[in-house]
Amino acid sequence: MTVRVAMWSGPRNLSTAMMRAWENRPDTEVVDEPLYAAYLAATGLEHPGREEVLASQPTDWHEAVAGLLAPTDAAVHYVKHMTHHLLPGTTLEWVPAARNVLLVRDPAEVVASYVRSRESCEPEDIGLLQQVRLLEVLPDDVPVLDAGDFLRDPEVHLRWLCDWLGIGWTDRMLSWPAGPRDSDGVWAPHWYDAVRRSTGFEPWRPRPVELGAHDAAVAEACRPAYDLLRERRLRLV
Repeated sequence: MTVRVAMWSGPRNLSTAMMRAWENRPDTEVVDEPLYAAYLAATGLEHPGREEVLASQPTDWHEAVAGLLAPTDAAVHYVKHMTHHLLPGTTLEWVPAARNVLLVRDPAEVVASYVRSRESCEPEDIGLLQQVRLLEVLPDDVPVLDAGDFLRDPEVHLRWLCDWLGIGWTDRMLSWPAGPRDSDGVWAPHWYDAVRRSTGFEPWRPRPVELGAHDAAVAEACRPAYDLLRERRLRLV
């Protein structure tokens, strides 16, 4: 049977590098942000490459979810989800059909990175509030990866996940060839420059954070959600 993995992350986290790690397994098929077009269609937001995104995916989330649950020949089916794509009208009864993992990052670091690419940021833009919502339908022991912890030792975290999923470990998950992938979303030219240059996970390093008043308030509004999730994190390092 196919092992279905759903990795739920906010933006400006390790989500695309994590997708590279899983895609580099010979037994794994990856799906890049399948709810993005539905999110843009529902919100009307202007994102880079908006029309290309809308043309590349279902704009109805029900259809997008049906595609995720369709049969596949792959031994592992890995989905990179952005949690801010979960709008209030998107119900969650389909989520437990996969083995779900939550990937979190300190909200101040997320906001600082986000506003370098976008003009404004609000609490619902960075995904932590939606990750807490996912806890309503996920088991109490759902794995929570903190990006800071993960980057201190990617191998120990990935080995743990493989064991939890009941799949074999391969060190191909630790490095990959630079460049684009056919599986990258059509938005990749706007967002994936750093990942396309990468050949592995960056070593962890402290990140200086300077935020204006509004952005600092956004980070603090999300901090209770982050603290709740971080309390549940895998403690492997």
